[in-house]
Amino acid sequence: MRRLILPFVVTLGLFGCEPNQQVVEGSLEQQIDSLMSKMTLTEKIGQTAQRGTSSRVKGALSEELKTAVREGRVGSLINVMNKEFVDELQRIAVEESPNRIPLIFARDVIHGFKTIFPIPLGQAATWNPRLVEDGARVAAVEASTYGVRWTFAPMLDIARDPRWGRIAESPGEDPFLASELSAAYVRGFQGKDLTDPSSMVACAKHFVGYGAAEGGRDYNTTIIHEPLLRNVYLPPFKKAVDAGVQTFMSGFNELNGVPVSGNKFLLDQVLRQEWAFDGFVVSDWNSVTEMIAHGYCEDEKDAAFKAARAGVDMEMTSQSYDNYLEELINQGKLDEKELDRMVRSILRVKLRMGLFDQPYRMENEDAILSESHLEKAKQAALQSIVLLKNEDGVLPLKSSQKIAVIGPLANAPLDQLGTWIFDGDQDDSVTPLTSLLDKLGKQNVNSVPGLGFSRDRSVARFSKAIRAAEQSDVVLFFGGEEAILSGEAHSRAHINLPGVQEELIKTIRAKTKKPIVLIIQAGRPIVLENIINEVDAVLMAWHPGTMGGPAITDVLLGEFNPSGRLPVTWPKSAGQVPIYYNYKNTGRPASEASFVGIDDIPVGAWQSSLGNNSHYLDDGFRPQYPFGYGLSYTSFAYGDLNISKDTLGSNDVLKVRFELTNTGTLPGAETVQMYIRDHVGSITRPVKELKNFQRVMLNPKESKVIELTIDSSDLKFYNAENQFVLEPGQFSVYVGANAQSSIRKDFWVK
Repeated sequence: MRRLILPFVVTLGLFGCEPNQQVVEGSLEQQIDSLMSKMTLTEKIGQTAQRGTSSRVKGALSEELKTAVREGRVGSLINVMNKEFVDELQRIAVEESPNRIPLIFARDVIHGFKTIFPIPLGQAATWNPRLVEDGARVAAVEASTYGVRWTFAPMLDIARDPRWGRIAESPGEDPFLASELSAAYVRGFQGKDLTDPSSMVACAKHFVGYGAAEGGRDYNTTIIHEPLLRNVYLPPFKKAVDAGVQTFMSGFNELNGVPVSGNKFLLDQVLRQEWAFDGFVVSDWNSVTEMIAHGYCEDEKDAAFKAARAGVDMEMTSQSYDNYLEELINQGKLDEKELDRMVRSILRVKLRMGLFDQPYRMENEDAILSESHLEKAKQAALQSIVLLKNEDGVLPLKSSQKIAVIGPLANAPLDQLGTWIFDGDQDDSVTPLTSLLDKLGKQNVNSVPGLGFSRDRSVARFSKAIRAAEQSDVVLFFGGEEAILSGEAHSRAHINLPGVQEELIKTIRAKTKKPIVLIIQAGRPIVLENIINEVDAVLMAWHPGTMGGPAITDVLLGEFNPSGRLPVTWPKSAGQVPIYYNYKNTGRPASEASFVGIDDIPVGAWQSSLGNNSHYLDDGFRPQYPFGYGLSYTSFAYGDLNISKDTLGSNDVLKVRFELTNTGTLPGAETVQMYIRDHVGSITRPVKELKNFQRVMLNPKESKVIELTIDSSDLKFYNAENQFVLEPGQFSVYVGANAQSSIRKDFWVK
């Protein structure tokens, strides 16, 4: 059932109310001019105010808030999830406020609303922008029925450090993959028409550098020189602008000494002048007044001035604008024209959303957790699962096998939803244990958790788990971390399995010798160095969402051939991080031939630069698994690589062709990846950079010729003068299954 909620239609401009009739006439900018000409200074400042409460707060609608809306002192509301409250507040805004300007209701709808999809890092592991777009569209359709027309997503922070809790919300470490997913999120959330009541305005966050926090500690200092900023951290945000994103969020972090919410270089020069962004910028939660704690602002008044001057148009929850903008303007410290620019940006987005014509939400309860939405969530979960290890073909499971289901996350309906799921309900989750029982029956499944939760340090239930393993043919160990251990403010110094999970795995192995399949549910890569040799297979399922159980079960039973690929480099230990594939070569690059390990050094050796290259003595220079890695139940072979020309001009396109063959016995999908290397530059260049990828489905023994292209824009970079340049010289192109691909052809740019 779809119906427009119009509780007080007699006063709407849509039905003949004079103020709104004036607004909808003429061009969009003329409509803004008309509104601005009638607004008082107080009303203008009101549009810059986003009010609301924590997502945890419940209670009645306050008279104070209703009065503020009635007086035009609120532009947006966050975390108002009672439908009656949404309707009433919007009615007050469009009927009783001075200029009948509608509110925008906002919410953190990150990877689903009621139907929860895999965490964004898991969705990035699909390497499938279409699935990401579908997930965002489902979220918008469901959230908009509650009146939410603005989400604080997608998060586009490049993340190279898995200790950082918010890597769970990240699209990964690579700017090209992140950019492709950025556009997909924007298309999905915003839909084809912003005036559609099921459209939800997207917000590109956290602009910018938030994911490079020192030590992986959330909110921490970030130092990124400008060429690195432009070559790695900015591209996903630029792609969002190109896709039509309407809002940006300034990050909590400082960048190179200046908090982003006061950073005019980022918010004005880059975003507005260079990229011509004409939507509006909202601060993160209290990030304007937090510039005081940063040591960048003296007090709240100074924070309001510096944020407004930099380009923050709307202040989330803190009230420095409300308290001080009028005073700053009256004192001549801030030009009212700057406030006008801020307000125009906000009104422009509201008009594009069609809120002046249709301010009320569209009721569409039938869409919530619909079969089609659940199926899309399952498909996303299926394609997000990464097979990391599969010795002796232990997977897929055989139909005759009896299985022991052990571990704290086999039946954890809340935790499988992941971080940032304010509106998801664990009662809607289908867990792996439930799904396995449905498929295999109780007679073939022996379930003993062994641990109560992921951080559990008690060994009291180990003996029961061991008995279950002894009575089974194979052990499925569902480990990882609870959802609360990743996400905002939840960084970890040690990123191994928490609690005594490692000890339980080792004990089962030692006591039973049974094959163990480790299924990880987590918001980040988990260090496996202590147990990787104790398990026969590893599946990374991330926090897979509502339909995670059926998806994991289908992969375990071979009903779906795993096709996920890592969107981040997987470290051997926390000591290797930050770690990423597109590193610089250094003057002494590490190699297998010259590597000297800690146990290779003779006792009493003469002090020298053993190995003479850049590596760790104990963990070497290779990760546990490279970026782009993922196994399949079948196998693929790459044929000879051919390129269309050896020399490329500035306007030429290079065609890259190779043959891909499914050499195994099962149908499967391979994500072919193409990387380049610029061997010599005016500034040093990464050893590899992803420039294209394609998901290819092949039947057993089937071959297909794949053609990918490279043009001059793929070879350009920002130099030391921050100019976007194409430099002549030698380049290499690589194709293969991950970032360590070695099939290579060289070409030159003249």
